[in-house]
Amino acid sequence: MTHFTIASFNVKNLIGADKEYYKFQSYTPEEYAWKQDWLADQLLTMDADIVGFQEIFEESALRDVIAEADERGVETNSATIPDKSKRYHRKAIFRKLAYTPYGTSGLAVATNVADGEPGQRRPGVAILSRFGFAEPPVVLQDLPEPLDIPFAALRGSEDGDDAGFFRISRLSRPILKARIPVDGQIITVFNCHLKSKLGEHVDTADGANPADLTKYDPTTRALGSLRAALRRMAEAWVLRREIVSELEAGNPVMVLGDFNDGEHAVSSEIISGEVPFKNYAWMLRHDAKTPRDRYSDAENEQITEAINRNRLHSAERMFVRKSARDMVYTSAFGGVFESIDQIYMSRHFHPDYAGKIGEMEYFSVLNDHLTDGSHPEAPYNKLASDHGQIIAHMVMGHDDT
Repeated sequence: MTHFTIASFNVKNLIGADKEYYKFQSYTPEEYAWKQDWLADQLLTMDADIVGFQEIFEESALRDVIAEADERGVETNSATIPDKSKRYHRKAIFRKLAYTPYGTSGLAVATNVADGEPGQRRPGVAILSRFGFAEPPVVLQDLPEPLDIPFAALRGSEDGDDAGFFRISRLSRPILKARIPVDGQIITVFNCHLKSKLGEHVDTADGANPADLTKYDPTTRALGSLRAALRRMAEAWVLRREIVSELEAGNPVMVLGDFNDGEHAVSSEIISGEVPFKNYAWMLRHDAKTPRDRYSDAENEQITEAINRNRLHSAERMFVRKSARDMVYTSAFGGVFESIDQIYMSRHFHPDYAGKIGEMEYFSVLNDHLTDGSHPEAPYNKLASDHGQIIAHMVMGHDDT
């Protein structure tokens, strides 16, 4: 049986010193040194075998963090792991405590195709793997063809009613897909950072800028939130399409990242897929001709299997079910504590699935550093991440005895 850990880590605007990422925002050398120190310490504490990073503006800055974590890990091993001269050096506890350096070969970085000049930068994502990659990772951001999402005409509308459509041709941040070898299995890992809830504001017909809060317009501000939500859900569907392609090929899948939405949000449910109804034999058929036209028992089994085969499961939810913990959060702002960072996995890792190849033993959240944005200590979050880090502790294989 092989144990491994997989984690999601939004590092919050990682870039070197004196480099303007957003307008008038940059780190002094001292601030960057503090941020690098904090991130390296957090990565060392996580000690995850696979890490998906979000908000990477500069690959060299991420490599510096990894190198610093490796250096500290090696020093920690020297101080705490007994050498072979000690009769107790083979105890399991020391295998658990030992840090394995990442090195430089297991890092894949997806830069943002919309990245611009100083002050107009756009973040990318990355995957760090102690297992390396089975093949070169793939980046998805510019779609080969624009995606048109048509809306159905409302019932009762006039013939020929144009219900309109939503078009997306580029994702706000890249999706990184990597195939990672673990214990003789190849796991497809997706790392994503969906569009935030920050409104997409467009100047009004009279030239007014909705971002001008001195002329606050609640309806145009709400329209900006609508645009952001549409984009986030469209990006979730693009990711879902890639996930289903992998599942239909029979590949185990794990999806992680900053979803910018909770588990029960529509965008998250698009990614995870539907939850099957208890019994479709109770349900009126889609093509019913009479009130008695319901799905058969055989069709019920067929439908349920089709849904379960393409469904993903929340690591957080499986942990809460197993541990009776009632609250996990990775974000705190304005008095709202919620989980917007997620790890989802296919049924290949679900404890109730007879064909599982492994399962989750534990789920960790590092969130003690989070401060509510409405509190006076919130400026600390400029340098530390404003996200909690989540880690799923997995075991491959299972004992049937």
